[in-house]
Amino acid sequence: MSLPPGFLDEIRNRVPISRVIGKKVVWDLRKSNQARGDWWAPCPFHQEKSASFHCDDQKGYYYCFGCHAKGDAIKFLREADGMEFIEAVKLLAAEAGLQMPEADPRAREKTDRRTRLFEVTEAASRWFRLQLQTAAAAEARDYLVRRGLDQAALDRFEIGFAPDSRTALTQALRDKGFDESLVVESGMLAKPDGGGAAYDRFRGRIMFPIRDGQGRCIGFGGRAMDPNARAKYLNSPETPLFDKGRSLYNLGPARAAVGKRQRLVVAEGYMDVIALSRAGFEGAVAPLGTAITEEQLRLMWRVSSEPVIALDGDAAGQRAAQRLIDLALPMTGPGQALRFVILPAGQDPDDLIKSAGPGAMAALLDGARPLVDLLWARETEGQVFDSPERKAALDKRLQDAIGKIPDEVTRNHYAEELRRKRWELFGGGARRGGERSFKGRGGQGMPARPVLPIPAMATDPQAAAALLEGASLLICALRPELIGPIETRLERLTPHDPDRAALLFDLMGQTQSEAGRRGLETLRRDAHLGLTPAVIDAQDTETVAAILANLLDRLEAQRAIGAELARAEAEIQGEADEGLTWRMQQIARARHRAERPELEGGLDLNEDRDALSAQLSQFVDGQIWRKPPRR
Repeated sequence: MSLPPGFLDEIRNRVPISRVIGKKVVWDLRKSNQARGDWWAPCPFHQEKSASFHCDDQKGYYYCFGCHAKGDAIKFLREADGMEFIEAVKLLAAEAGLQMPEADPRAREKTDRRTRLFEVTEAASRWFRLQLQTAAAAEARDYLVRRGLDQAALDRFEIGFAPDSRTALTQALRDKGFDESLVVESGMLAKPDGGGAAYDRFRGRIMFPIRDGQGRCIGFGGRAMDPNARAKYLNSPETPLFDKGRSLYNLGPARAAVGKRQRLVVAEGYMDVIALSRAGFEGAVAPLGTAITEEQLRLMWRVSSEPVIALDGDAAGQRAAQRLIDLALPMTGPGQALRFVILPAGQDPDDLIKSAGPGAMAALLDGARPLVDLLWARETEGQVFDSPERKAALDKRLQDAIGKIPDEVTRNHYAEELRRKRWELFGGGARRGGERSFKGRGGQGMPARPVLPIPAMATDPQAAAALLEGASLLICALRPELIGPIETRLERLTPHDPDRAALLFDLMGQTQSEAGRRGLETLRRDAHLGLTPAVIDAQDTETVAAILANLLDRLEAQRAIGAELARAEAEIQGEADEGLTWRMQQIARARHRAERPELEGGLDLNEDRDALSAQLSQFVDGQIWRKPPRR
């Protein structure tokens, strides 16, 4: 329907956005300024402990600095409650005391039809609940008791029963004044394709109402009591209200629980959700009898940035995990992650909670594995990589998989994690395991002072960086057992020389290439690095590790400090102010610390290097240094 000009503005003026959002969040009153309409809270769209979600009453907008969700009150209701646009407008108009404008006849008819369909499903839900108390439902009640459901659980989840009759529900709905065409459209009655009388779709089944994010009954799932039934579970068909690929069981209560800092746990079925919720895991949802769809994934991510997928430990659960990997990779990124829990073989959440208690389920959820772990397991478990061809095939599969990830930063982190796993699989982890067992030569457990195997630094910054880079690569080639612990730092190297770049690739991937061998020989022949092999051979592992770390610190300092110096100089206009002078002093001190090859007075080398790395990271991450305020 079309709205008159200014109608939405009038709603925004009358209803502060904080009043709308305040029903879903708990404001951080220490950080908020109520008098100015400036509000902060943990984000309702992703899990976090800090208050990074900002709401501004004056502007009428919200923004999350964590997941970047943003919008006005209408957008919030659509995202948080799954409302349609016009439904959100109607709710806000009612709160503002405004009369909705008259809709055109066609739109009004459609809206009225949906309202009547909701009335049908709600009436059916009440009728099913009443039938559970009849004699015909004795077997169903016994089954529910065996599953551990008491009356409180039946009431909470509105569980009912559809008797084994073709016309009982039809007649009950007719008695309430619903015409047959409306009941057929709601999915409660089925009409034979070849013609004939409509009949009750659900017969002889325990009934589970399915509700949307606003709590409205949109359809049903029914579990057959007859073990010979063609379908153990039967869902409502596609209707104007129900699309099973876009819906989740228990969505509304789960969203409320996630808003109270609980996890969003995705189980396989209705009974799993009920068992989890009753055990305290109230953020539980389930897809509706099919594999998780793209639309359901997006719906989950609107509730939580990192849902936990809890799968049964049987073959079907394993297959579901594999399908979900391929579905999720092209969609994953910041604020859209998945973690996985594979339950013990032969158990679902209900079984586990009954046999081992909620604590066992909590422990499994705490240990949920990220998507990258399942990807790696899928491509490696049960396989032998005893030839270059098999290793190359693994690399190709992994490259193809992570190539589907659209976000570049996420894709790079996947590549980094998979390189680490590859290193451990092909022997790097075994070599790395004893790295801390070596004692230094400085006595009393202290490492020997590193003897740097390169001459005094060149005055040209580029030449100095090239020399540090070459020395680092040469040491890694001579002592490959040191690569594992510093792999992340080596990944930040970006050699301009193609032979050096090939050598770095070979070192990281434990491969060999002609260009890499050429790069290594060039470094061995470099006059400035001629003493390096002899010096390194004479040192123990811990000392060489300290030397290598010092070289990398100095290399990062050369590059990062140069960038910071350029930024600081670019800000100087006329005479340098006190703040810029302070920044220049910090740059000089960092350079001095990075280039100092030895430490005075028995200071711990690792502690000093950690402190330096923290200081350098401020440069590397592009943070502009400012002089701290005077106290």
